[in-house]
Amino acid sequence: MEFTFHEIGHVENTCNELAEPSVIRALQSRIIIHPALTEGLSGFQPGDRLLVLFVFHLIEDGYELMQHPRKDPARAPQGVFTLCSPRRPNPIGATVVDLLEIKGNVLLVAGLDAVNGTPILDIKPAFKSL
Repeated sequence: MEFTFHEIGHVENTCNELAEPSVIRALQSRIIIHPALTEGLSGFQPGDRLLVLFVFHLIEDGYELMQHPRKDPARAPQGVFTLCSPRRPNPIGATVVDLLEIKGNVLLVAGLDAVNGTPILDIKPAFKSL
């Protein structure tokens, strides 16, 4: 099956190229939602934790089912589904972030590991597991 998704917005931050996730997560990022979708943000409040789904848009096509964690050949290869690698069969990223502020269609978040310009696919509340 094939699916088609459309971005609902994009990321704005100061990281313009691929970097270690910990470096990117240390930044505050703005998620700019398309204005026509602003009403869909109703109910979010600062302090909420959100699950942000996005596209690894800078990753070249292709993936390997077995990869060295963090591309470190000294570490034993693991299955791609056990890693946070961006080189996956579907280049979809997911990060739980802290919502710091919301103004209209702009969310200020902490902890997002997506670079400037990254397309956003969806945002959901991140509930604690039972």
